[in-house]
Amino acid sequence: MRIIIPLLLTLLLATGCNAGQDEIKNNLETRYPGLQVDSVASSPIKGLYEVVVQGTHVIYTDANANYLIDGMLIDTVSKRNLTQEKVEKLTKVDFNSLPFKQAIKIVRGNGKRSLAVFSDPDCPFCKRLEPELAKLDNVTIYLFPYPIAQLHPDSARKARLVWCSPDPAKAWDDLMLRGKLPQGKDDCPNPIQANIALAQKLNIQGTPHIILSNGKRVPGLVPYDRLEQLLNQAAAGK
Repeated sequence: MRIIIPLLLTLLLATGCNAGQDEIKNNLETRYPGLQVDSVASSPIKGLYEVVVQGTHVIYTDANANYLIDGMLIDTVSKRNLTQEKVEKLTKVDFNSLPFKQAIKIVRGNGKRSLAVFSDPDCPFCKRLEPELAKLDNVTIYLFPYPIAQLHPDSARKARLVWCSPDPAKAWDDLMLRGKLPQGKDDCPNPIQANIALAQKLNIQGTPHIILSNGKRVPGLVPYDRLEQLLNQAAAGK
């Protein structure tokens, strides 16, 4: 269950005394039946606790779980977004564990930098991302065709046609950059259903979705300059 919490919401049932972290968890799950509290930890602000709910959502509460704050916690000295950093840590992917055999491999230049892209053949933003990816050099792109049938009913067929073509990398570029659909059959052994299952496992709900070699996720359309910056940071281990 996903909860939507205003910036500051007064809860019922004040306890009248400070609770421990286990009690904070119990209080929240009692007051919000169905809520999954994964962890409770102290925040940099005295008396404010960081709470991870539903796997990757970060909220904040007081020691009695009488108040909730749903928003970003910013360190104004370092200019760091502490909430975003926590979410990135929670959603980080072990890049080398990705099943690259299920991806179309595209190598440019020395191929030393790398990223994975989950992309739907009929997604407008995926098509707008392709020219930005095409500008990259010295990179290996692992392209995971990920059709989302609810949005694009014909995209699975197109993904299979690309995979079953003699040169899937060229077929993908022809489709996404030039609107040229591959000819031939779409019934060869292919990883499309496996990619759908993989995306669901990784909680990838939309396309395009980029995963960098350092495990960081970057959803949505990303311009070339930003891609270059992110790739260089990942290659440097940042």
